[in-house]
Amino acid sequence: MSSKFALITGGAGGLGGATSQLLLDQGWHVLIADYDEKALAKWLGRERVNTVQVDVTNAASVAQAVVQVRSMTSQLDAIINFAGIMAVGSLIEMPAEAIARILQVNVMGTVHINQAFFPLLKRTGDKKTSGRIVNISSETGWETTAPFNGPYSMSKYAVESYSDALRRELQLLHIPVIKIQPGPFKTEMTGSIARVFSTAIAQSPTFGHYIERLGKMGAEADSKAHSPQILGKVIVDALNNPKPRAAYSVKADPLRAILSYLPTRLVDWILFKVCQG
Repeated sequence: MSSKFALITGGAGGLGGATSQLLLDQGWHVLIADYDEKALAKWLGRERVNTVQVDVTNAASVAQAVVQVRSMTSQLDAIINFAGIMAVGSLIEMPAEAIARILQVNVMGTVHINQAFFPLLKRTGDKKTSGRIVNISSETGWETTAPFNGPYSMSKYAVESYSDALRRELQLLHIPVIKIQPGPFKTEMTGSIARVFSTAIAQSPTFGHYIERLGKMGAEADSKAHSPQILGKVIVDALNNPKPRAAYSVKADPLRAILSYLPTRLVDWILFKVCQG
């Protein structure tokens, strides 16, 4: 029996890397696409692994990645979009170019990859056997947005809407589209929260004190982050499930989740008090 083929952007490390390894363990052939050449180098020489260096925001880079992948396989069983970046800061003070960069990577990067590689996605006319697309959102994509997390939350709200629309289009072709909504997981991204907040504090003459307050809370949350293998297993199960769910919320932070069900005025008051300290 031939291997299934999965293309994973951001697949060289963190959550993507954990998912890549779990798929390998199940016999998949994994095409790891990542911007980080050093991270990709760690996968070289592995059986059933091919690496592709790509900038998901650059059309020419994505087009070249398609050429490379076509030389490796004529068909994909899964496209998994992990590539993403995060940032913290005031929507009033953060340079517009920095906000645009987050949207370019997290939203348009996903759009570019899905459009470019869709012709390679396995088509059988049956949801159980067709290839499928997995878009990585976040708990922040459906939870109420916290102050100074606006740029990242904006991007993930967009991924949520994009995924819903894409799922309703591709169901006409019997191709599943799956949203994954991770809570806090231990990765290089979450591990750098202290540095991210320090940078945001230094760059904010107006809100530095409030960002510092939230940064301390963020560090506490990071200490309780979960193992990437937990999320990877959910994704692998969703790929193997003949009838996958439309969305998988994985280890959402309970306190942040609760805020999403409270009246808006009350949430505003709570967050005001939290920032005031």
